[in-house]
Amino acid sequence: MKVVITGGGGFIGRKLAERILAQGSLTGPSGQQEAVTELVLFDAVAPPDELLSDDRVSAAIGDITDGDLVASVIDASTNSVFHLAAVVSAGAEADFDLGYRVNLDGTRNVLEAARAATGTPRVVFASSAAAYGGDVPETVLDGTPITPETSYGAQKVIGEYLITDYSRKGFIDGRAMRLPTIVVRPGKPNKAASGFASGIVREPLNGVAMACPVTPESRMAIMSPRTVVDCFIHMHDLDAEKLGASRALLLSGFSVSMGDTAKAVRDIPSNRAKGEITFDIDPATQAIVDGWPKTTLSERAAALGFPSDDNIKDVIAAYIEDELD
Repeated sequence: MKVVITGGGGFIGRKLAERILAQGSLTGPSGQQEAVTELVLFDAVAPPDELLSDDRVSAAIGDITDGDLVASVIDASTNSVFHLAAVVSAGAEADFDLGYRVNLDGTRNVLEAARAATGTPRVVFASSAAAYGGDVPETVLDGTPITPETSYGAQKVIGEYLITDYSRKGFIDGRAMRLPTIVVRPGKPNKAASGFASGIVREPLNGVAMACPVTPESRMAIMSPRTVVDCFIHMHDLDAEKLGASRALLLSGFSVSMGDTAKAVRDIPSNRAKGEITFDIDPATQAIVDGWPKTTLSERAAALGFPSDDNIKDVIAAYIEDELD
């Protein structure tokens, strides 16, 4: 079977590709596990050379807003699509037109290409807890109303509705997951408003000082990269009938404060010299974070067998094992 990952050159896209290649199969058109014979990583940047060394992997480099290019990548033979490509939160807020071109028009391009494929491709869409905003409860539940207050959040919610509607019409077998903040992301900081939540772990463990722009008491819902990849695979392979009429699902992210995260970083044993963690409050970032839910808790996801994380110490240990050791 042929699988396409948009955003396949990004961090989560690469982790997802590695998992698919390692296990070698996904649920296919037959409803049974089928061998993945072709995996296309579509992104504006090239994936790592080590992924391309696998004969099953190819790269498509280009712009998700180019409908003809998207249609050439997600062609008639495509069985599954993981749609991760997006302009991140702060970037979409700073450039309104770019955000809508990539996050809305790009998603339409993906769905139209999948619609034209032979059969009914499975499409897994990466949505976000940015679907919630404003006067939200500290713990977001399955029934919490969707109230996006950023362009990024609005674009993700529209994507969820498109996934559900295209599925209702029988064009695709779509599924959408509202992700909490993913921690820890390696590499350089990106433009996501939540980037500091990875930086407060990543930078000190790399020997670099980190000035956190929010208070130590600031809390947020997070999920580890390992767990989010597990969730993508589980969502792809899930029987669509179990999702019901709405194809969008909230994932559970545990609550952690930046102060507790800093303490866990300082306390974790390491033979590396750690960078100093300080708190240098940026009012604009603080205002954004204050409007986020502190926890996301989905009984529906738990009942469907989706995994979740428990504590920040295990998340940091996994980062060290996967990215540093």
